[in-house]
Amino acid sequence: MGIIVIGIDLAKHIFAVHGVNENGHAELVKTKVSRDQLLPLIANLPPCLIGMEACSGAHYWARQFRQYGHTIKLMAPKFVTPYHMSGKRGKNDAQDAAAICEAVTRPKMRFVPIKEEHQQIILCLHRTRQGFVAERTATYNRLRGLISEFGIVLPQKVTGLRQGIGKHLDELPGYTRQCIDDLLTHADALDARITDYDKVIAQAAREDARSKRLMQRPGIGPITASALLASIGNGHDFKNGRQVAAWIGLTPGQHSSGGKARLGHITKAGDNYLRSLLVMGARSVLNSIGDKQDYFSCWARNLVTRRGYWRAVVAIAAKNARVSWAVLKYGEDFRLNKSEA
Repeated sequence: MGIIVIGIDLAKHIFAVHGVNENGHAELVKTKVSRDQLLPLIANLPPCLIGMEACSGAHYWARQFRQYGHTIKLMAPKFVTPYHMSGKRGKNDAQDAAAICEAVTRPKMRFVPIKEEHQQIILCLHRTRQGFVAERTATYNRLRGLISEFGIVLPQKVTGLRQGIGKHLDELPGYTRQCIDDLLTHADALDARITDYDKVIAQAAREDARSKRLMQRPGIGPITASALLASIGNGHDFKNGRQVAAWIGLTPGQHSSGGKARLGHITKAGDNYLRSLLVMGARSVLNSIGDKQDYFSCWARNLVTRRGYWRAVVAIAAKNARVSWAVLKYGEDFRLNKSEA
């Protein structure tokens, strides 16, 4: 009886593989498979279902295994945890592989879309840029904290901080001024790096027809369009736009009981980066709405009046997420009603 399902516990150097037949009996149990032995092992097996946790390197291995006719399913690690049968015996790689093998066969299991190489290239640009932005914020916070030790308190905004720091440099004692100068120079270098990455991402977005269609939506610029395209792809892994909004964390959490629906704050699940981009885009829409009389502007203005600013921001961000899914899935066949455009 042949192997039909395989669970692989991924690692950097040593992997664990657990394969079962159609009766659920273990046919292949390898607790220590080196990195150079994993691909030949899988390549020599007949096409089967392979489950892995969506962790570092999972998308790479999924693309490699897919070349040999296997069906690959990636799962979030938190969805695999309930299938661990270790109990008091502890946790090890072999038990992890067995739990993955069991979890991948569950009919209601939720899977992670496999990213293609070009998607990961674009996401690499975004993650690097995101790291530079976080480092720049940390640099300014460090600078603000250091000068406050000498009685100098400046505005929170970077522009106010940069304008005000020059007036107080002479008041800083000893080597403190050198520290502040170095931090300002480092922040300037980070600004230049971020600007360079903005240009590269914008250029990549302009060269892709799908990104250009996304950028036609209010509140979606080159950065957001590029990140959505790299994360969602063609949108075929989602049944509808609401699933995308829920995946990004823009839908309200439910606390319903006794037949009464209770909706709370948004879940903030999924990709923080995508959610922050969509929210910032929604804020820019409201800030620039002015007295525009088109359908979308009137809808957003009325939404602010009825539900408040922040609920309107979330609603616009969720709407953009849903429409983006439709644009990516249906391409040029997707058209909004003229009254909603």
